[in-house]
Amino acid sequence: MYKILAPTLFASLVAAHGHVTNIVINGVSFGGWDIGSYPYTDSPPTVVAWGTPNTANGFIEPDEYTHSDIICHHNATNAKGHAVVAAGDRVFLQWTDWPDSHHGPVIDYLASCGTGGCETVDKTKLEFFKIDGVGLVDGSNVPGTWGDDQLISQGSSWMVEIPKSIAPGNYVLRHELAGTEGGAQNYPQCFNLQVTGSGSDVPAGVLGTELYSPTDPGILVNIYTSLSTYVVPGPTLYSGAVSITQTTSAITATGTPLTGSGAASNAATTAVSAAETSEPSVESAATTALPTAALSASTGRPSTLRTATRKPASSTTRPATSATPSSGAQSGSTQSVYEQCGGANWTGATACASPAACSSMNPYYSQCVPTGV
Repeated sequence: MYKILAPTLFASLVAAHGHVTNIVINGVSFGGWDIGSYPYTDSPPTVVAWGTPNTANGFIEPDEYTHSDIICHHNATNAKGHAVVAAGDRVFLQWTDWPDSHHGPVIDYLASCGTGGCETVDKTKLEFFKIDGVGLVDGSNVPGTWGDDQLISQGSSWMVEIPKSIAPGNYVLRHELAGTEGGAQNYPQCFNLQVTGSGSDVPAGVLGTELYSPTDPGILVNIYTSLSTYVVPGPTLYSGAVSITQTTSAITATGTPLTGSGAASNAATTAVSAAETSEPSVESAATTALPTAALSASTGRPSTLRTATRKPASSTTRPATSATPSSGAQSGSTQSVYEQCGGANWTGATACASPAACSSMNPYYSQCVPTGV
């Protein structure tokens, strides 16, 4: 339980920005770590996101790159559950609103947890290999168009593909926004995945505390001067990483995280077909093609993102609905703590059983959170 923030956190909370609220796999949404309530309870719900007492959306500074906080954020602890994804499928990550003043790369890594599973793995032993890295996309106008500008353009969201060639097993997905304005700021977020498939690659990785150096070209950079190239921080992109065009994902069901390290099926939680969509009528009216000059670290060759579409945030993600009706849909009923109680198109109960109150997390999702904390 996280009752008190360590004093060392407060210096990094001044320019806080955001966090991932949920991830979506084949249309099924899995909740993230709710910084507004989970740090204040002794028994937070099981989610696929790693926990942190970082209740103010703080960041990691360059002088912390050799500290374990850079791995999955400040004092991060293992997620208690995981989601299943097939190699070759995609994971959609929804952030809170990201400020347009923030410019920098979007980077994704995987690290094998071994046979013991990610719920108990020692994070300091995880070795990460890069599967996505989008930095400077267009440098024609200072400060340029960056990976996180493309994230902002589609409602503060990002899609990453799990390489089809990797061996099945348990992995931590490390997703990160790295700010470069006014000094480097890193916002890592971690999620537990069980990857299925028939791949055989076991890519070499790098310890989280060795991913970056404060003097790396992609860290020590002035984005307010004209840049013709930019080297995305971190190790070279994994050879099996796949270039994709950014898109969004409809939410057609909510998922229940699985626990344990054994083989499992997605049937119980992801029995809905893939729903990565664009709204043609909206897109045709509000599409802006972005240049394709993102470079991967060390190789200098194009990285994973090529084009993005600019859409109103309301068209990027559809609200979550339960895969099977629950008591929340009954007229006059109340929802228990941490259950959904509202959001766009929500038709279930909007009242919460005491001692909880309905709190809006974003336009698509409201949740019953404990009161009196």
